[in-house]
Amino acid sequence: MNNYKPSILQEDDCCYLCGRRDRKLDRHEVFPGSYRQKCKEDGLWVLLCNTPCHEGRDGAQYNPVIRKKLAEIAQRRAMEVHGWTVADFRSRYGKNYL
Repeated sequence: MNNYKPSILQEDDCCYLCGRRDRKLDRHEVFPGSYRQKCKEDGLWVLLCNTPCHEGRDGAQYNPVIRKKLAEIAQRRAMEVHGWTVADFRSRYGKNYL
């Protein structure tokens, strides 16, 4: 079992960034490291085509602009869906991205 709750960020089975459906898609947890499991539990993940959107040089794994934008979107959506305040989000994910 993969322990992933449904994503609250996307409904379609396509790359979240480019919309392509004809490439291998990887799950991308918006908040890495020690917050990865919480992302799975809270639905804070998106599908990204492996290359270039996920692991490419300008993809979500390495591009700080994309990472920041995904973090902002995820925080807003999590607060909306789960009824959290900024303080609630910060206590769960360690930082306010807004």
